[in-house]
This record gives sequence, structure tokens and C-alpha cells, in this order.
Amino acid sequence: MKFGVSTFVTDEGIRPAALGRALEERGFDSLLVAEHSHIPTSRETPYPGGGDLPREYYRTLDPFVSLTAAATATNDLLVATGVALLVQRDVLHTANEVASLDLVSGGRFLFGVGVGWNREEMRHHGTDPRTRGALLNEQLQALTRIWTTDEAEFHGEYVDFDPVNLWPKPVRTPHPPIYVGGESAAAEDRLARYGDAWMPRGHTSPEHIRRVRGRLAERGRPDLPVTIFAADPQRAPITEWAEAGVERVTFFLPTLPERETLATLDDLAEVARRHAG
Repeated sequence: MKFGVSTFVTDEGIRPAALGRALEERGFDSLLVAEHSHIPTSRETPYPGGGDLPREYYRTLDPFVSLTAAATATNDLLVATGVALLVQRDVLHTANEVASLDLVSGGRFLFGVGVGWNREEMRHHGTDPRTRGALLNEQLQALTRIWTTDEAEFHGEYVDFDPVNLWPKPVRTPHPPIYVGGESAAAEDRLARYGDAWMPRGHTSPEHIRRVRGRLAERGRPDLPVTIFAADPQRAPITEWAEAGVERVTFFLPTLPERETLATLDDLAEVARRHAG
């Protein structure tokens, strides 16, 4: 079992370079950072966690900036979006950002993607929440084509562009692995069709993971890696997840100043050591 952390990198917490070094020093293999461009003040969409929306949601640094800082401060740490809100992003800019980070990190980038939950936030980007799943599917196809083709073009219902030259190409062959977030039937279908790995959230049961992996095997995708996103270190069924085929667990790391973060990482590292192997 491998272990990493999932967190919000903000202007009020530990800086990403220091966080990356601290993770590598403690034996963690990966850093996943969240993305929110902004949070509309209307707050019509309820927070999935219940109650008030935590302040880190509207103070996040750009994930590609944070991950570049962490990658350049480390040697082996995997850096990942957990998750990039691709439906709120321009696909050509994203293609360049992903490939650039993969180049700068020496091929250590994992591209976690999801459809998101905040409908007002999506609408501010011109995205219709009702069709965000179909949009994401086309974006993933278009990105793959850009990364693997010298003169890429794509003509879909939501994504449309004529032949383009876009470099750099990713260091990874054929491209950084696409980790599909979510546990819904639509996310499972997206994973089977376009994903390289699955990133279910920390409340996902071992039984659900077994069922999904079984259905993926029936669709010809039997060996897709599974990384648990943002698990509670005190309640996570780590042994059962491992038995269900989970490759990696990332613990949720609260956003705190550097001193408090380092102390928390010491505790998380002890949990990881008890389950490593």
C-alpha cells in the first residue's frame, strides 16, 4: 500500500514547496491538491459536506502553480490534481499546463479530474451544469488527442477546434495517467472509456470498490489502479481497501500553518507506517 495526502493549498497555510519536501522526508509518495477558481457568494448549491462551506474553498492557489512548486522542491514525489475541475477550464490551456507540469516534474504528474459540484461556479465559466458530464468526456478525448498527435483536431458537440500545433508533449507515454474522480454510474462509465485510474472519495466502501472493479473487468479494464481520495486517517478501512485492490490511500490534510502542518504530517506518517507493506 502506498500513502499520500490530499489537501487545499491556500494563502493561509504551509507553502507548497515546504509541503512537498515535508511529505517526501516522511515517506509519502504523493501530493493531491484541490481546485476551485472562486466561490460565488450566492451559495445556492449546498456544500456536500453539510453546514458552512470551509474558507479554504475560496482561498485555493492555482493547482498547477502549487504542484510546480512542490515538484521542483522534491525528487520523487508524485504531484496530482485532486481534482481539476476540467469543465470550468479551457481545454487548450489545460493541455499546455498539464504537459508543462509533466515536463517540469520529470513525468511525476497524475491528472485527477472530476465534474465538480458547485453549479454557480460552473455557470460563471459558461458551463451548463446539466451537460457537464458530456463536456468532460469530450474534453478528455480532446486532451488525449492533443498530447499524442502533432496536428490535433477535435470536432464534438461541446469541444471543437481545427488542427493545432501544441507543445510541449508530456514526458509520460502516451500522457500523464488520467485519474477519474467520483463514484456514480456516469463516473464509472467515464473511467471505463477514458480513464487510466480511479480516484473514489474517502467514504467509499471496500464492497463498492470490489463491485466497480468487477464491472470494469467485464468491460475489458481489469487492472485500473485505485487511489482513495481524502480519507479520514482515524476511520479509514485501510486493510479492507488493500484487500479490495486499492493501490494508494491519500489522507486528508487540514490547511494549517507550517508548524502545525508538520506536526500533523508526523501523525499521518505513523498511521502510514503501521499499514505499509
